[in-house]
Amino acid sequence: MRKAVFVFLAFALSLAAANFKLYMKDGGFQLVREYRIEGDRIKYYSVERSDWEEMPAELVDLKRTDAEASAKKEDLDRHAQMISEEDQAAAELRKEIMKIPQDPGVYTLENNTLRIFKLADASVHDNKRRTILQHLTPVPVVSGKSTLETPGEHSQNIVTDGRPEFYIQLSLTDSFAIVKLTPLKGYRIVEHITVEPVVNIYEEEREVVPTFTKQLTESGLYKIWPQDALPKGEYAVIEYNEGKIDARIWDFRVQ
Repeated sequence: MRKAVFVFLAFALSLAAANFKLYMKDGGFQLVREYRIEGDRIKYYSVERSDWEEMPAELVDLKRTDAEASAKKEDLDRHAQMISEEDQAAAELRKEIMKIPQDPGVYTLENNTLRIFKLADASVHDNKRRTILQHLTPVPVVSGKSTLETPGEHSQNIVTDGRPEFYIQLSLTDSFAIVKLTPLKGYRIVEHITVEPVVNIYEEEREVVPTFTKQLTESGLYKIWPQDALPKGEYAVIEYNEGKIDARIWDFRVQ
C-alpha cells in the first residue's frame, strides 16, 4: 500500500513539474508542457489548449523561464529523495523489529546478533528482614526505610558499548528506565523505598539515567538508550509500576 501511494505521488509530482510557465517579456506567461527554439521562433505545447503553438522568440523571457523550470525540477527531486529515504528507513525498521522476540524481556543486537538478558533476582530489605520479590506481585513493606536489591556486587552481563541500545518488550503497560545501581558487599541497591506510616504510601528513589526512547510496535516493544555515554559501573533496565514495589530488573555492567 505504501509503495502504491509513493508511485502515485511521484507520478502526480512529475506531472505537476512537467508543466511550467513560459514567461513573456511583457510580464505575461503561457502554461506549457515543453518548448523548443526553431530559428527565430519558439514552438511550445500549450497545456490550456492541448496543442502545439508558436511565437517569435524575441517575445519570450527565456532566462526567467529556464530558471523557474530548473528550480521546480530541483524541488521535485528533493521530494522524491525524501520519500525514497523514508521508505528505506521504514524497511530497515521492519527488519530490526523482526529480530526481536515478542516475549516480554530485554534484548540487544550486538553485531546484528540477538542477545537475551536474564531477569535478575530481587529482594526488599528493611531493618527486620529481607523479602524475596515475587515478580509482578508487590510485596508488603513495613513503615520506614527499605531498599530494593539484586544479589552480587557485579553483574555477569558485561556491556562494552558506553551507549548500549536495549529493546524492551513490556509485560504490562508499565514504566521503564535505565538506572544506576549502587554496589555494596554482596548485593547492589536498585532503589531506596520510604513507606509513610498509617497511609502506607510508597516513595521510591532511584538513580535514573537520562535516556532516549522510541516505541517500535503497538504491542509494547520499545528501544531505550542513554543520552550520553555511561561511565564504567553497574546498571539495570527496569520495568515497574510506580509505588507498587514490583520492579523487574535486567542488570548489566559497563566495562
